[in-house]
Amino acid sequence: MSLEDYLECISMIIREGRPARICDIAAALNVKTPSVVNGIRQLKKLGYVTQLPYKNVELTDAGRRHSLEILDHHELLTGFLKSLGVPPDIAEDDACRMEHILSPETYSAIRRFLDPS
Repeated sequence: MSLEDYLECISMIIREGRPARICDIAAALNVKTPSVVNGIRQLKKLGYVTQLPYKNVELTDAGRRHSLEILDHHELLTGFLKSLGVPPDIAEDDACRMEHILSPETYSAIRRFLDPS
C-alpha cells in the first residue's frame, strides 16, 4: 500500500462527512491496523496529516492539496479508461494502479486528448 493510497482514502472518508479513524481506513483499504498506523506516521512526517493519540486523522492544508491532486489523477484515468470501453470496475482498479507511476507529462497528454480545445 502506498502513502498516496492512504492519503486518498483519508480524503475520501472525510469528503463523505465521516471521521477518518484508523479502523475505518484499514477496513476501506483492506489492510491491517498496524499498516495504517505506520502509514499515518509517515504521512505525519511529510506534513500531510495530523493526529492526536487515539483521535481521528486530519488532513493538513498540504495534505488536502496533495490528496486533491491524487483524486484528480484518479478521476482523469478512470474517465480515460472508460472512454476506451474498459468496464467501470476494471477502470477503477486499473486507475488505482496507474496513478502511482505516470509522469506529469502523461497526465497532461491525457487531459489534452480528452479535451483538445
